[in-house]
Amino acid sequence: MTHRKTIINTLLLTALFGGATLAHAADVPAGTKLASEQTLVKGNGSEPATLDPHKTEGTVESNILRDLFEGLVTSGPKGETLPGVAESWETKDNKHYVFHLRKDAKWSNGDPVTAHDFEFAFKRAVDPKTASPYSWYMEIPTIVNATDIIAGKKPSDTLGVKAVDDHTFEVQLEKAVPYFVSMLSHTTTYPVPKKVIEKFGDKWTQPGNMVSNGAYVLKDWVVNERVDVERNPNYWNNGKTVINKVTYLPIQSTNAELNRYLAGEVDLTYNMPIERFKQMKKELPKEVQVSGYVGTYYYQYNFKHKPFDDVRVRTALSYAIDRNVIADKVMGKGETPGYTLVPDFVDGFKPVAPAWSKLTQAERDAKAKELLTEAGYGPGKPLKFELLYNTDDNHKKVAVAVASMWKKLGVEVSLVNQEWKTYLETKKQGNFDVGRAGWIADYNEASSMLDLMQTTHGNNDGKYSNTAFDKLMSESRNQVDAQARNNLYVQAEEILAKDMPIAPIYQYVTSRMVKPYVGGYPANPLDNIYSKDMYIIAH
Repeated sequence: MTHRKTIINTLLLTALFGGATLAHAADVPAGTKLASEQTLVKGNGSEPATLDPHKTEGTVESNILRDLFEGLVTSGPKGETLPGVAESWETKDNKHYVFHLRKDAKWSNGDPVTAHDFEFAFKRAVDPKTASPYSWYMEIPTIVNATDIIAGKKPSDTLGVKAVDDHTFEVQLEKAVPYFVSMLSHTTTYPVPKKVIEKFGDKWTQPGNMVSNGAYVLKDWVVNERVDVERNPNYWNNGKTVINKVTYLPIQSTNAELNRYLAGEVDLTYNMPIERFKQMKKELPKEVQVSGYVGTYYYQYNFKHKPFDDVRVRTALSYAIDRNVIADKVMGKGETPGYTLVPDFVDGFKPVAPAWSKLTQAERDAKAKELLTEAGYGPGKPLKFELLYNTDDNHKKVAVAVASMWKKLGVEVSLVNQEWKTYLETKKQGNFDVGRAGWIADYNEASSMLDLMQTTHGNNDGKYSNTAFDKLMSESRNQVDAQARNNLYVQAEEILAKDMPIAPIYQYVTSRMVKPYVGGYPANPLDNIYSKDMYIIAH
């Protein structure tokens, strides 16, 4: 994008974002016979930790929030940026953005959604009192004063956002960030109802209290059993919504989830058990949906726990992981070995594989033993530590496989699994040695992956810090030219390959079972799925 004035509206979206110009809602092909009962049951992995858009940090929560709320823009079936509450927007310099809100947007209680709601929400997200685990997301695009507000140096009302009037919302950035608009489909940028939050406090997200602005409203939430959402008649595009009710089931066991799918109790699974993938591909090939995913599965070292402050230890453990075995034999659903934080599937950037990835596994193992010996470990003094992962059949299989690879080095590993909420808190408090982690890009750009390793990033649980890396990522936000940014990203990956703060293991794919009567299922690269885009075919 150039520095000349750029008007971005529904007429220009196709050219600028590769998207459609139609309203973002279910597009039912002509002649499709719809089922009389439009209900959808989704497996959702775990019990959501919260349904407050500004307090979430996981995919299980985001899946539900995409149905309940709508931001300025939404993500299309192929990941394209489409109008949400904002029907058009413009920028002259990629620093000052003006959003024009649609006048028919309403909250589920009938109140209008205004620019004031977005101003309140953005300021709430960065306010230290909110304690948002994603407050950094407002800092990444350099919204004016976000950094100082998060650090407690300035009040939240100094954030560079402003409701000019009920339907005009302005955002001022410190640097020119041409991909800023694509970031605004994320949950952290959703509007929230000020009056409702002031009335109910932390209980505003409970059924009966919650007011939302998305295609659905919260009907019921039975902890560890289900979350039910129902169609929101006040949603501005309700006329295009087809599915009336969606139920989310927090089934942690992928085997149990698949069994319920096969029994007809689940229409769309959250994941698939590794050991039954080939069987399903053979028996129900049309129901197995695998698509590319902008995400990387990795292990994270805690720099605050010795000896993981020693690069030799981190490098040795990273080298010893046979990624081909993990991707092909342990996973085997289309995953590819991961050697960089940024996956190959990200839009507009191809990561350069580090030099050590070219070594054979035998060569890596030999080098790993040398490094551990240098660090003072060997037969008489074995390296011992705990490996933390959240409860999940697939995570356990990876952990067992990697532990056996490390055992060949004489390393003794204790596996520790915790439920999702506890695991998140343990990571946040830094009470781990090495922890499983996975990062799915919040927007389809390499910076959404690389930013994770910045010193101040809210999800940098391992407390890695490198000033040269931070400087490169800061400089990248000054580059309007994509190639100039990519050159900096290559340098950033080179630093990570040298410091080894994480051990990338494999690049994700989404793999799930989807009933043939579920229409409109997208191949979204960020796995942003909206129930309002889908429909149930008569069967």
